[in-house]
Amino acid sequence: MEIGIDSFAMLAPEPGTGRLQSAVDRMEGVLAEVELADKVGLDVFGMGEHHRENALDSSPAVILAAAAARTKAIRLTSAVAVISAADPVRVFQDFATLDLISRGRAELVVGRGSFIEAYPLFGYDLRDYDALFVEKLDLLLKLNEAPHITWQGRFRPSLNGQRVYPRPHQDRLPVWLGVGGTPESFARAGTLGMPLMVAIIGGSFERFRPLVDLYRRAWQVAGHLPEKQRVGIHAMGFVAETDEAAKEAFFPGWFQMFTAGAKERGWPPPSRAQFETMCGPKGAFLIGSPQTVAAKMLAASSALSGLSRITFQMSTAALEIEAMRRSIELLGTTVAPLVRHAVSAKE
Repeated sequence: MEIGIDSFAMLAPEPGTGRLQSAVDRMEGVLAEVELADKVGLDVFGMGEHHRENALDSSPAVILAAAAARTKAIRLTSAVAVISAADPVRVFQDFATLDLISRGRAELVVGRGSFIEAYPLFGYDLRDYDALFVEKLDLLLKLNEAPHITWQGRFRPSLNGQRVYPRPHQDRLPVWLGVGGTPESFARAGTLGMPLMVAIIGGSFERFRPLVDLYRRAWQVAGHLPEKQRVGIHAMGFVAETDEAAKEAFFPGWFQMFTAGAKERGWPPPSRAQFETMCGPKGAFLIGSPQTVAAKMLAASSALSGLSRITFQMSTAALEIEAMRRSIELLGTTVAPLVRHAVSAKE
């Protein structure tokens, strides 16, 4: 099982004081996090894409390229690239370039994103939400197969054999499909034979089992090779020496972020009780001591009939700099060995 971290390069006011870290300092902190994750042996680092005041990740390929120059082994991926509102030719070129800089460590997780700002920003109509994604994903996958193609769609000028360069260092860029809770998205990933990355920000892991099963059935019906199938999850996670220390470091930022999100979307505000439930044995937060987190990761893999990758969203704790660094260290040096040993013992 691959284990890693995803970041949104968030700019969040310090809970209690309201102090806002400078954008320059926050970006340096993000790059230091990637460097540390590589040093402690984590497998993958993902950078999100948002077009909002409180995030610095509108150009994930640029951030990942900077990270590539400071790392040696860790794989570098989008998390997710909002392909619906982007030009697939440019996305492919950016990540092929990243692959050259990193000597073959680039990946893409593509999706529609959890926010809608990118659509009007780049001149797209939300009424075309699904059609945009289907068409642009199709183009991206075709570009990944060959340097020149003939292609025609609704939302982008046609390609009539133009050559698209550079090509990546790898034969093809690994492209995962990032999904939330829409059955059609799970089935689409299986039909296309794409690795699946499931964003789980609440509830339980078990409630996603029917959707993952749908993905696996679609994969089988489409006739793809069983050994190529991969399922990963992205979940809220944080590690400290004790369960209580991990929760206390993570809760303030989580509460602040989700309170703002709930207000924006007209949802009820979050509560400490909800947070505690999510951190409990049945909840989908991977927050606690190394032993607690390792056990929950293995339980998540069992609930979803085997996972190839788990990535932790730690961004809400970004202002707890020392706690953040310690969490990354513990994830790489203690949690990952526990999980890998348990997985290998079952094989």
